[in-house]
This record gives sequence, structure tokens and C-alpha cells, in this order.
Amino acid sequence: MNLEKKSLLGLTLDELKDVAKSLGMPAFTGGQIAKWLYEYHVKSIDEMTNLSKANRQKLEEQYTIGCAEAIDAQHSVDGTIKYLFPTANGKFVETVFIPDEDRATLCVSSQVGCKMNCLFCQTGKQGFEGSLSAADILNQIYSLPEVDKLTNIVFMGQGEPMDNLDNVLRATDILTASYGWAWSPKRITVSSVGVRNKLKRFLEESQCHVAISMHSPIPEQRAELMPAQRGMSIEEVVDLLRNYDFSHQRRLTFEYIVFGGVNDSTTHAREIIKLLKGLDCRINLIRFHQIPEVALHGADEKTMENFRDYLTNHGIHTTIRASRGQDIFAACGLLSTSKKIGKIRHDQE
Repeated sequence: MNLEKKSLLGLTLDELKDVAKSLGMPAFTGGQIAKWLYEYHVKSIDEMTNLSKANRQKLEEQYTIGCAEAIDAQHSVDGTIKYLFPTANGKFVETVFIPDEDRATLCVSSQVGCKMNCLFCQTGKQGFEGSLSAADILNQIYSLPEVDKLTNIVFMGQGEPMDNLDNVLRATDILTASYGWAWSPKRITVSSVGVRNKLKRFLEESQCHVAISMHSPIPEQRAELMPAQRGMSIEEVVDLLRNYDFSHQRRLTFEYIVFGGVNDSTTHAREIIKLLKGLDCRINLIRFHQIPEVALHGADEKTMENFRDYLTNHGIHTTIRASRGQDIFAACGLLSTSKKIGKIRHDQE
């Protein structure tokens, strides 16, 4: 991406109208630019053929589309594709495309690395290297070769979305706006460990689905697995969620990675039932994928099935998420660009 010129990608309709007016064009030109960006996904300003050549030149002098193609793609035996996208500030993020019969989901990143430092997550081991701009977030969709096949987007890649809330909200607003992608917010799920004040703001300013990373209903144990528990406890998260209506189209899901002999007992299941009593929600059980130097192991299939059945039989709809892309390190908790950043920089020297 051109660092000297400003990016058009990530601008709202009003901002695009302001761009047009600042360059001496009528305000409606901003609407034309929005259409070229968000409906046609043009890769260059010169493709905006209903703008005069003079106006395209004016726009070109100060602005760029702000898109950049993936510089690497890894293909899994199960059809999953993991892309490596560059960001405007010279870093990289991983994005995972997951096709599944009549659905195609894109798992997007909101940060390079992550501050949350969850024990079981490779992204957390990378550390935090910066938040993505709205353009960087949208570029993962905009420049995706399979963009026209997408049915769903999940903010479950690298980073904690609530830690980059302004840009996540801007991106989801553009995805759901009539001038943007015009998607229903029900096609978008945003995950969070629970961040004080930020989660409340997201719940009030967005209608996208919500996924909360629980991983243990027991506060002391959750704090050992997820330091974010000390900032906003799972009890506080659930208390906040009780103020919102998830009984209609907006969906609330709790993500629960099952660690063998750690959080897979009947006691844990009972505590989950007690914690979530009366809350309209579902639970996704996730297989743990081993990461280096972490003494946690996945539960066996029978344990996961028993855990699922116990919760479902006690009124909480529970499913086991299919594990995808493990052979290319694209499965839950495995995304990291720390080594890739170092390798790419070395190759460029």
C-alpha cells in the first residue's frame, strides 16, 4: 500500500463525499466512488470510468484505493485456505477462508498479534504489534480471491476485536451499510474475551452476532488460562449480556476450548449451566490444537461428546465445532505472523 497517499478503502459515504468536495467535485461523486469501492471492488482509481479523466487524476494525486493482494496462500487438504495479507504499516496478518458446502466463512484479523496473552493461543505468544486500520481489516475481504463466495465473516483471527473497537465498528458499519457491502449484520460474528466498557459499547452500537471466549466457568481457573479474566470477569461479562435481547435474530455464542483433564469435567458443565441460567445462548466446543511449550492437551472425542450431551440435555444448545485447516496452522488458536514477518524482512534485505 502507498504510505504517502491516503486510503479510500475504509472511508464512509459521508467521508467520501467530503473527499470529492475537497477536490472540487460535486458531493454525488463521493457516492460514485463508494459504488466503485464497495460494490465493484476496483483495484485502481483509473477503473472508476464514470468519473472524468480530470477528476480521476485529481483523486489519484492524493488518494489510493488502499487495497493489497495476499502475498502468500497455504491450502489445506480440507479446502481451507490461509492467506497472508500485508498491512499499511509494513506488517502482516493471517486470514482464513473456510468453504463448507453451501457456506463460505472468512476468519479475519483485527490486530497484528494480541495483548490478551491467553495461555493456549499462538497469537498471544506473538505479543502485540499493533492494531489494524479499518482499511487493513476490510482489505482482507476486499482483496480475497473468493470474495464473491463469502456467506459469513467472523472476527476470530489475530487480535482482540474490542481492543481495536473503533476500527472494528467502522469496518462492520461499512460491511452492513447500504452504500457498502450491504450485508445483514447477522452474517457477521465478532468475538471477545470481554473487555470492560468496550464490550458494552459494541453491544449497543452494533447488531452483529457476539461470541464470548469462556474456556472455563470457574473464575480462578479462567484467570490462569486467560489473564483478561482479571480485567473483566466472566461473571461480569454474563451480567452485562443479560441486559440485551438474544431471543430473536441476534445470536450469542460462548466459545469453549476443551482441554483434557482441565475443564472437561461434570463439575465444569454444572458451573456453566449455573452461570448461563436463563440466558438465550449456545455453546461451541472447540478442539484444542497443541502449541509449543504449553502443557495443555486436547480432550478425546468421547469426552467432548459427553460434555456436549450433558449441556444440551440441561437446556443449553451445544455443538462441537469442526476443526479446519489444522495441517496449515489455520485452526483456532494457531494464527501467528511473528516468524513470517522475520522471514519476509530477511528475504527482502
